[in-house]
Amino acid sequence: MASTPVNKAHGLPAASNYSICSMEPGNFTHGLMGVNLQMDRVTSTTLWLTITTVCLIIVIARLIQGGISQLRHIFNLDADHAQQAYWARNGNTSWPWLKKRLIYAPLIRKRHNRSFQWGRLNMGTVPSRFHTILLTLYILSNIAYCCFLNYKTCNKVALLAELRGRTGHLAFANMMPLMVFAGRNNVLIPLLRVSFDTFNIFHRWISRLVVIEAIAHTIAWMAVKDLADEHAKKQSTMVLAFHDNPFLTWGLASLLAMIIILFQASSAIRHLAYETFLHVHQILAIIAFLGAAIHGQQGQLPLTNYVYVTIGLWFLERGMRWSMIAYRNFGLRSSTRVTVEALPEACRVTYQMKRPWQMRPGCHVYAHFPTLTWSLSSHPFSIAWYDTLPNTIESEKLPTTTADLANTLPNRNSTTTITLIMSKKSGMTAKLHARALAAPSNTISIPGYIEGPYGGQESLHSYGTVLLFAGGVGITHQLSHVRDLLASYTASTSAVQKIVLIWSVRTQEAFDWVHPWMSSILQMPNRREVLKVLLFVTKPRHAGDVVSRSAQVQMFGGRCKPGRIVEEEFEKRRGAMAVTVCGPGAFADEVRGAVRERVEEGVVDFQEESFSW
Repeated sequence: MASTPVNKAHGLPAASNYSICSMEPGNFTHGLMGVNLQMDRVTSTTLWLTITTVCLIIVIARLIQGGISQLRHIFNLDADHAQQAYWARNGNTSWPWLKKRLIYAPLIRKRHNRSFQWGRLNMGTVPSRFHTILLTLYILSNIAYCCFLNYKTCNKVALLAELRGRTGHLAFANMMPLMVFAGRNNVLIPLLRVSFDTFNIFHRWISRLVVIEAIAHTIAWMAVKDLADEHAKKQSTMVLAFHDNPFLTWGLASLLAMIIILFQASSAIRHLAYETFLHVHQILAIIAFLGAAIHGQQGQLPLTNYVYVTIGLWFLERGMRWSMIAYRNFGLRSSTRVTVEALPEACRVTYQMKRPWQMRPGCHVYAHFPTLTWSLSSHPFSIAWYDTLPNTIESEKLPTTTADLANTLPNRNSTTTITLIMSKKSGMTAKLHARALAAPSNTISIPGYIEGPYGGQESLHSYGTVLLFAGGVGITHQLSHVRDLLASYTASTSAVQKIVLIWSVRTQEAFDWVHPWMSSILQMPNRREVLKVLLFVTKPRHAGDVVSRSAQVQMFGGRCKPGRIVEEEFEKRRGAMAVTVCGPGAFADEVRGAVRERVEEGVVDFQEESFSW
């Protein structure tokens, strides 16, 4: 039998005597009848092109920034204070204006990373002004695509069928960026130099959009089904429609998983028990994506193959993570060794890696302890310190043969040690601290491995003045920058001429966390010429304990006031100035606000390391 020609734009048979006006509502309850496939393809293509265009604009902006940074770096390698003055001034007024009012600006006033609290519940943070504009435009574009329907149709049931097709099609189209943005190995992170934390914000909001579109898709189908039953003058067959119908059953399973995710992924639940949330979240996501894929396959829906590609991307990213974990941590005869030392309200955790690593300043890793938790951890920890040392006695001898020379190279015969500071909170960190504290020497060795390194995309080598703000355990992020900048200053490979490390802690016991590394930094060559350390103790035991060691290492009692520090250092800056912060949300917001006050007066760039997920 010859097949009936089909009008692909609306999913209708092409016969001239087949009018949509005379069709009964029951014809629109299944298949692609009434669905405008041509316009659906236009909306999904436009959606993806919009994302691609935004990414290209960011890439171009990053290339321009990188080019300026590289020129500043090269011209200032041997420049003195007076010669760097040119790079301290803004070359135009437009970019500083944008930085103050858009790029660095919170949505309202100063609050950005300081979370909203309802009792003991963490209700989340507010996206920045720039992120809010991007998200608003993205959401509004999806609403516009859903509303771009044929309102002149002579059959209003067909209008509902078109809405059903459009919302379902867009939900499928949004699944790919949703999954890509969720990956730690997202290729866009190094390409755009945008943090995983930022991509996580977009992941959460796009996921909410997908759920809303899936709900709208289902409501539109239910409305058509109800009108069909009413037209046929029979009782509702809504429930019976799912019987022995894989197309609808899998679609319903996907929808229910999405709705649960919508509530389960709220900030309050995420922060109550993040590890439990994440594993339940991943199981629900698999059900949602798999259900959507089978739903699309059963109904021969457009974009079904893209859903399978999205699922494949998820497994590929997981495979990459497990492969790197296995390669970096395990060998045939040995594996990574972990030593945990209990400190006041924290643990110092040192990993002796199976294979050498190449570190970048500002990196973070994910720590896993199979004897403490049954699954992969998803809490990031900044690398506080690392060393690469020869691991054989023979390596201390001078090489006498070509083979000996090869064996002395770091990548052939060396051991990398990575140390983290884990502040005692709840869950895994509390268990780890309790176990180490119970040991006779407050030190234990346990099985463990780490995943990474991640982050460390930004370089500070082109700035003449660098301010490094740290709150609490955020000092671990800044130590690697201090060490790197001091080494580059001595080697004359950076433009830096002034480094100011500002660390705010509650009590002086926190100094024990990083005491050996701070001692090493204070003994580095040329440290007195460029480094100044400002320590703030908000709750000192005794006023007499707050004593400055020297003009380069000063200690103060009370709260740190970032605005005053930024103002003072800005007036005495050398060349372009960078300000970075890693610490509690409220502290980071104060630093951000202080930088915004100065960006129009000279070149000041702001970087924030945050883990708000």
